[in-house]
Amino acid sequence: MASLSCHQKSIIIVLTILVAGANAADIFLTWNVSLDTTLNPISVQQPVRHTQKHICFTYIGSLLYLSGVIFLIEQVITINGRFPGPTINATTNDFVHINVFNDLDEPLLFTWNGIQQRLNSWQDGVSGTNCPIQPGRNWTFEFVVKDQIGSFFYFPSLHFQKAGGGFGPIRVNNRVVIPVPFPQPEDDFDLLIGDWYNFNYKDVRRMLTNGPAQPNLPSLTMLMNGKGPYVNSSTQVYESFTVSQGNRASGKTYRFRVSNVGLRSSFNFRIQNHRLLVVETEGSYTNQMVVDSLDVHVGQSYSVLVTADQDLADYYIVASPKLSNVSNDPNSGLLGVGLLRYNGSSTNVSGPVPSGPSPFDMRFSIEQARSIRWNLTAGAARPNPQGSFNVSNVTVSQTFVLSGSNAQNGNGGVVYSTVNNVSYMTPDTPLKLADFYSNGSGVYTLDQFSTNSSNGELRQGVFVAAGRHKGWLELVLTNDLGSIDSWHLDGYGFFVVGYGFGDWTAASRFSYNLFDPVVRSTVQVYPKGWTAVYAFLDNPGMWNLRSQKLRNWYMGQELYLRVYDPDPNPAKEFSPPANLLLCGILHNKHQIHCH
Repeated sequence: MASLSCHQKSIIIVLTILVAGANAADIFLTWNVSLDTTLNPISVQQPVRHTQKHICFTYIGSLLYLSGVIFLIEQVITINGRFPGPTINATTNDFVHINVFNDLDEPLLFTWNGIQQRLNSWQDGVSGTNCPIQPGRNWTFEFVVKDQIGSFFYFPSLHFQKAGGGFGPIRVNNRVVIPVPFPQPEDDFDLLIGDWYNFNYKDVRRMLTNGPAQPNLPSLTMLMNGKGPYVNSSTQVYESFTVSQGNRASGKTYRFRVSNVGLRSSFNFRIQNHRLLVVETEGSYTNQMVVDSLDVHVGQSYSVLVTADQDLADYYIVASPKLSNVSNDPNSGLLGVGLLRYNGSSTNVSGPVPSGPSPFDMRFSIEQARSIRWNLTAGAARPNPQGSFNVSNVTVSQTFVLSGSNAQNGNGGVVYSTVNNVSYMTPDTPLKLADFYSNGSGVYTLDQFSTNSSNGELRQGVFVAAGRHKGWLELVLTNDLGSIDSWHLDGYGFFVVGYGFGDWTAASRFSYNLFDPVVRSTVQVYPKGWTAVYAFLDNPGMWNLRSQKLRNWYMGQELYLRVYDPDPNPAKEFSPPANLLLCGILHNKHQIHCH
């Protein structure tokens, strides 16, 4: 095929955008990202011994020692002064423009958890695709929520910053011509839940990389929309939602978009005296399923419908961590508690916090996960039913078997997180830039590490694997550890075809659900277990595959999937943006892409 001129490429890009953007809107946002030391979701004061007789104060890291009492000086990352950040409220195929001003004292990027960035990994906002926004500078992300609907969230992707905040919800609504498979709710609530260090994120980061092999990390608290647990003695402010009962016989229905924006804990979500109707997860409408409680793993998002059909009163909203001996006492620490408040209620919440399933019952969790199926008859971003796209007769062209684990660097050294015993080392030059300008030369070597077995003793390097464009990838994720892991693939929604305990073997394929597996972008892997997904690699680019548990990701449990289409037609993959940032070995290079 003859090469295209910049002018021809520009015409193709414009035509592609016009077709994709029919009836779409432009959304322009300006974000000022800064640190706030006045927002302490949980107050922390710890008495210490002090021998001096006079009052004095000293700063050590993020701690203020004042007359024998430690006061935590926490730094919360805010957007436009808000924590959590503002909602991105879009409709299928809308164009989103976000001008990010970095007022932090370190580089910054945002990634858009579950937004597929069709043909455009240039906007993915991770270290392998973008140069960071330097302190005091700004940069504009521009992307289309192409052919997607559903509930997602964003967060800062560099330097352990997610532990400091900076996250917020993303809604992608259906176009009006495509019906939603449930009646319009009375209201729509975003509920971001996650565990939170009662400590400055920079100090926790320092403990991981410079401390002992197994650092004694600070305790965690479960926050709801950035607020501490109800009736916890350390909580500054708690989260509540007000609903109206309406007709007592049926009640009004409300949509809760629940996301686990936490650092390491899966949680069980429930509302006192109310049942949950599961209707959507990460852009897929599910077979509607009524549950008393729902397990939500790190990085996952769900929509549940809740009907206000109980007595006028206040009710507990609870998120309790999995694999943790947390009591139902809100003062116990890692127990998230908010309130569902009926309009007109004069009855305070009463009784104990409702119990959920045993946090150690992995059989309950895996059976619930298997029961979450794709709604084959509902339309989503497109008018044709979701079931038009299925995996019942696909031919797998690649299989990756990836083991998430830990490995220690020498006797008493730092414990790294690994994939097949490789701990990812972030190069100074983003992989996507190196790919475009030099075919990766000097930055990474494609397929240097095995994607099907261990790579021997601990190795550290730039792990990039080749994905076959428009081929089906079977991705088997295994977990050697005693905690629940959670994996995410940028650029795609994958079909979750199987879960299991023990070792995965070829015979495990006989247990796969190939009829109606749900499509999502983040999936859990149970302790000493495996999870299998299918992904159709029709989205060329450089895509991050990572553990969603922040410590694991930060310490190296990630790799990149390079899906390459040699056709230079920008309708197949977008050219670099005109405002592309250059860094690393390309810092002084003249930009040769089209404007």
